[in-house]
Amino acid sequence: MGTAESKQFLELRGKPVLIHTLELFQSMEEIGEIVLVTGADDVERCREWCRFYRLSKVTAVLEGGSERQHSVRLGLAGLRSEWALVHDGVRPLVTANAVRLCLQQAEGTGAAVLAVPVKDTIKQVDESGVITATPDRRSLWAIQTPQAFRRVRLLEAHEQALRDGFLGTDDAMAVERLGDSVSVAEGEYTNIKITTPEDLPYAEFLLEQRERGIKI
Repeated sequence: MGTAESKQFLELRGKPVLIHTLELFQSMEEIGEIVLVTGADDVERCREWCRFYRLSKVTAVLEGGSERQHSVRLGLAGLRSEWALVHDGVRPLVTANAVRLCLQQAEGTGAAVLAVPVKDTIKQVDESGVITATPDRRSLWAIQTPQAFRRVRLLEAHEQALRDGFLGTDDAMAVERLGDSVSVAEGEYTNIKITTPEDLPYAEFLLEQRERGIKI
């Protein structure tokens, strides 16, 4: 992002990005408890924000690990529910409908992730910049969060990954290593991950349109 402040704490229409994310899950009847995992230096301010914004479903704010995967494992240990949703704090535009779809898919298949079909042609490129393959776009999906699993099974997957020294880029990878199938629930292209500077004004625009009742 190129800012001194971490992206999840940047202001988005008057509130930190993270708060927008948490308020969505706070508002859903399907969500019983939320465990927020963050950096050691940010635990106290996150606790204060949860009190200020009355995020009563946040039952714990925990210090995370050195890698995202380690942080997820620590967060899972702080939950009690049968099912667990893992979500990126910098995806504040996920909708309740998309979250419900992911949950319903997981309840039917055992594990599910939100994803959208890839629109562009994708090329596989080697270290010298030469194209080596063109995968069939019809089989490619861009993976989002939340990702939904039985909590005990996901925790088992992360503990096994820790023992094996394996680091994956998402939680589905850890579960796939156990031989479990993970299904896809089609999400929304507006469920963007705020990562680079141009993402923030786009998120502002999307939120403004939602407030006006304009569907994008």
